[in-house]
Amino acid sequence: MHIESKLPNVGTTIFTVMSALAVKHGAVNLGQGFPDFNCDPQLQALLAESVAAGHNQYAPMAGVPALREVVASKTARLYGRAYDPDDEVTVTAGATQAIMAAVLAIVRPGDEVIVLEPTYDSYVPSILLAGGTPVYVPLDHARGYAPDWERVRAAITPRTRLVMLNFPHNPSGYCLGSDDLVALEAIVRGTEALLLSDEVYEHIVFDGKPHQSLARSAELAERTFVVSSFGKTFHVTGWKVATCCAPAPLTTELRRVHQFMVFAVNTPAQHALARFLREPGHYEALPAFYQAKRDLFVEGLQRTRLRPLPCPGTYFVLADYSAVCDESEASFAEHLVRRHGVAAIPIAGLYAQPFDNRIVRFCFAKKDDTLRAALARLAEV
Repeated sequence: MHIESKLPNVGTTIFTVMSALAVKHGAVNLGQGFPDFNCDPQLQALLAESVAAGHNQYAPMAGVPALREVVASKTARLYGRAYDPDDEVTVTAGATQAIMAAVLAIVRPGDEVIVLEPTYDSYVPSILLAGGTPVYVPLDHARGYAPDWERVRAAITPRTRLVMLNFPHNPSGYCLGSDDLVALEAIVRGTEALLLSDEVYEHIVFDGKPHQSLARSAELAERTFVVSSFGKTFHVTGWKVATCCAPAPLTTELRRVHQFMVFAVNTPAQHALARFLREPGHYEALPAFYQAKRDLFVEGLQRTRLRPLPCPGTYFVLADYSAVCDESEASFAEHLVRRHGVAAIPIAGLYAQPFDNRIVRFCFAKKDDTLRAALARLAEV
């Protein structure tokens, strides 16, 4: 049987490949981005209570109202943007589904979509399935993967339908500053370009700095899908619950697609999260929690032959291995798993045209004992 693939160049993701290798070789898995520790016991209890209370049937398509209300309240409190919980907040089956739904809703054949590289691997398949053309703009490696706004400006054409952004950035951890928002405002002003802002690490920003959500800018928010993740925030990636906030006209189109992708999202989890978030403080405690893990891991890396790069946000840190060898990133990552028992992600695989900077990504969203075990093995590299 011959099937003409819609994604002929897409294979198994590098995250799946490295996780499988980690299992095969009994490695410490610092590759795929998920915690190896449990979520808050209170949240676990609330989930059980939600099941027992009978919240086990379909939720409203747009999401449980109580959860949309707390999301709207949080966004207004932190970023000054008042989204209407009825018409501008949608609960989605994870951030990846929100991104796919947004792209399919607005991108048509012939449209161009700007993506910043290195880029998370779900973005381009979404664009291709919508019939769009990805336009790649590299982040500035020499400035810690900061966006080069002049290159973004140069990439915009009358066919540009969407600019996809991801800050705090996976894999580099780069975080936007207020000057970045001003630069982006100037670039899209007077154009028809829409924005999709993947902000799943919004609450994992370090050293006392605030997250610069695109929702902070009234000018940008009027054309932006802002995607957030409860999974990343509360260590429940397996629950697959996220949100997308956007102006009503954009939300209307998003929901047209969303209802036929999943219709509704995990009902008891939505009720549990809504009750959990009634109490203040859950978001505020997260930066210090992960900063301690970042510091533990970075300090440990500094005692190895790997050179950690700055990590202002997310739960990933990049490391330069050029002092170790001149192998390709893919080869080094495989070598690391097979010979030293630690899984990492080669950054080259997150570019459309892979090239090697001799940099790999580690996830430090792990128990301290897991991080120490990995560091002991990396000291032998």
